[in-house]
Amino acid sequence: MIDHDVLIIGGGLAGSRAALAVAQNYPHLSVGLISKVHPIRSHSVAAQGGIAASLQNVDNDDWLTHAFDTIKGSDYLADQNAVRVLTQSAPDVIIDLEHLGVLFSRADNGKIAQRAFGGHTNSRACYAADKTGHAILHELVMNLLRLGGKIYQEWYVMQLIYEEGNNGQEIKGFVAYSLETSEIELFRAKAVLMATGGYGRVFNTTSNDFASTGDGLCLTANIGLPLQDMEFVQFHPTGLYPAGVLISEAVRGEGAYLINDLGDRFMANYAISKNRMELSPRDITSRNIACEIAAGRGINGGNYVHLDVRHLGREKILSRIPFAREEGLRLAGVDCIDSPLPVRPTAHYSMGGIPTNIDCQVIGTDSKAIAGFFAAGECACLSVHGANRLGANSLLECVVFGKRAGEQLGAYVSDRAMPKLDPLAYIADAEAKLKGLLSQRGNARIADIRQQLQDTMTEHCGIYRDDRRLREGLAKLQVLRDRYERDLWVDDRGSVFNMEMMQAIELKSLLTVGEIIMSSALSREESRGAHSRDDYPQRDDAKYLKHTLGYLEMGAVKTSNRPVDMSLQTIDRDRFTPQERKY
Repeated sequence: MIDHDVLIIGGGLAGSRAALAVAQNYPHLSVGLISKVHPIRSHSVAAQGGIAASLQNVDNDDWLTHAFDTIKGSDYLADQNAVRVLTQSAPDVIIDLEHLGVLFSRADNGKIAQRAFGGHTNSRACYAADKTGHAILHELVMNLLRLGGKIYQEWYVMQLIYEEGNNGQEIKGFVAYSLETSEIELFRAKAVLMATGGYGRVFNTTSNDFASTGDGLCLTANIGLPLQDMEFVQFHPTGLYPAGVLISEAVRGEGAYLINDLGDRFMANYAISKNRMELSPRDITSRNIACEIAAGRGINGGNYVHLDVRHLGREKILSRIPFAREEGLRLAGVDCIDSPLPVRPTAHYSMGGIPTNIDCQVIGTDSKAIAGFFAAGECACLSVHGANRLGANSLLECVVFGKRAGEQLGAYVSDRAMPKLDPLAYIADAEAKLKGLLSQRGNARIADIRQQLQDTMTEHCGIYRDDRRLREGLAKLQVLRDRYERDLWVDDRGSVFNMEMMQAIELKSLLTVGEIIMSSALSREESRGAHSRDDYPQRDDAKYLKHTLGYLEMGAVKTSNRPVDMSLQTIDRDRFTPQERKY
């Protein structure tokens, strides 16, 4: 049994920032960070465009305008108390990152450069060319190592330990499996932070890396706790066709045009986007692209449109968006200096996740904190993004609430005793599960079930949804879940770096998360933000200005809800009271 005062699952921006905050502020505490990949291989390094903050380096900006943009962009489903913390904290965390060594791009006057992003009133996205996540994560991990943080890389967490403690149910640690040695170990802690990122791999076209399989969400659902707002999945407008990898919003922030087969900048043809054009929020832009393709105005009648930056000129492209050019050359054989890039919407971000309060404590269906359990980053749902996230707010959430989580964790465990538990039963159960996977003699391969799952989610729960498609999709997912349980075959029987066995466990996470997404989407009979129902095209505040809770009960998905925090109305009722979104 391995003991730490604090254990953090996930090595991306939120997890690394939380671990660093514990090490900085509570050096007497033992903190362990565990990740199924090396932390610097976390998906956070793929974040390109920027991190939002009202620094006022370009425009006369302020936190309240940033908060309004965020809440309006969320289609008014964001919790306003959480958005207040996010936007008020933003300028300070940017300066903090700079002091940690992050090399932000600079304006001519030497200040941190800021660019425009969709849905933001002002130019407030701070950036490091178009490799912002990469620049930030490297410095966080290096600083954590400098301060002696313990990193367990290439360990896969199999089960959370949630059992009776001194004052009711509490999280006491988890069981993890070493990919290198097949060793199964129990990790015990006074508190656990979940920071495992998103679940983009539940769809067949995604900007997410192969590790984004919703593991932390599945672990949480498996112990009976709810997942919040899982129906809200962001499709980024500009995934490179056909690979699906991201062409950053920074490209549109620098002035790129979206062009259809007729050569039109088609964003002007839609009333909701004609003012902001390519810098409209992501849900709106993705739907417009989908409509162009459905109407036969994709390039050569195909499933993509063009993203054109040729008018920016070679020098600006190479200095401001070099990675976008590299991706176009490497994956599509297109040099954006000379030719437009082929793009279409790609599954990108999960607005939903593990419900938490503003101190990053995980909360149950009754909104009460779960003892010893915290969450931050994309796997958490505070909710600062509501029904639709604005670009440059995800890195901000990870850094603001990762730092906050670390500070809260340190204070929380300082006078908390190490929990008591018996490791033998948990280890025996984990060993039995792995042996069970390897002993199955079915006919279904992992890749086959995974592909059918991804195709089902994309077809039945994509950008546009309706009751019939969702119900048919749920039925298909249940068939796939049965196939997984009864008919799976794992070829690799090895004990060292058995990646196929890990993929089998990840597939169970994807199946669980997919079913909760689909069930939550079925229960929300309205269109709001990224959740667009053909059969319920209007937003319905009277019935659905609420967060959806989806959870497992007796093997089935159940749904309920909780109210949205509207506290910023006391500061500015005209802006923060729900109203129609216009740009």
